[in-house]
Amino acid sequence: MTIKIPTIAELKEKLSLPKPWDIVVIFLLNILIAIPTFLIAHQNLIDLEWIIHLDRIIIFIIILVIIQLLLRLVKTIIILIVFLYLIALLYGTLFGNYGFNRVFEDYRYMVYSMSETPNPQDIIVAKLLPFPNKSKIINAVDFANPKVRNFALSATTKHFKEFKQTGDRRRMIQCFAVFKEIRNRWNYVNDPKGREYIAYASESLQHFSGDCDDHAVLMAACIKAVGGTPRIIHTGGHLYPEMLIGNKNDLETAIYLIKEELFKQESHNQQIHYHIDERGQIWLNLDYTATYPGGKFMSEEILGELTFN
Repeated sequence: MTIKIPTIAELKEKLSLPKPWDIVVIFLLNILIAIPTFLIAHQNLIDLEWIIHLDRIIIFIIILVIIQLLLRLVKTIIILIVFLYLIALLYGTLFGNYGFNRVFEDYRYMVYSMSETPNPQDIIVAKLLPFPNKSKIINAVDFANPKVRNFALSATTKHFKEFKQTGDRRRMIQCFAVFKEIRNRWNYVNDPKGREYIAYASESLQHFSGDCDDHAVLMAACIKAVGGTPRIIHTGGHLYPEMLIGNKNDLETAIYLIKEELFKQESHNQQIHYHIDERGQIWLNLDYTATYPGGKFMSEEILGELTFN
């Protein structure tokens, strides 16, 4: 008895899906790849300003055709990969943490952030100087004080409670709720003439008033109180707070939440501003001058930073 080894052509024929499904799978995959590819091209190619944006329509059609041809060349392998990927997602949906919903959310965040800020201004924190009044500021960020903790908790129940998320995304939304509450209530008041007065966070809760360092201390303490990681930036004549967002994927999530869900009106047609530290971590601006997280920097110069891990 001899065993017949099938040829590559026979294997391809056996593994191929019926023609209608074949076309649908390839086309859907093409769309998923073509949209972010087009966004990159749109943001980086010169706009010829043709009537009804005809140049952009042509670019999108060209991208669709090229991707379609490439996908058809490796059709069988791609269909197998898609089939296995769907099985993995189904398993993740039923038994794990990463399923169809998370994939949809991640893709939506990615596409939105690419269309809004494909090339944001990244500023890398380099050589830093000693932080002024460091010990006083560390003591003033009394995040473990019950008054600070209770205020931060009240902010998370007052704002954005309807957005049901888990893990890091929930923490991010709650930190944004803290920012919104402090931003809405803060009243800028100068220090006594000739004296640098640094108020404890628990002290600032009494009147929600003070100068930039008092605001930075209160914001850092409240962010820390709900599990976030804040830091305070020193620019020479100004102090302001930032919060740790994470990596580029986390930034995509933050951009979508700020511009499409939580601060849609305040951030309309505005850019998201942030810093990248020497470890590649992204920090979002929370200054009192900003009307939304990631608002414009009052000063881009960085002379020192104080992180509260």
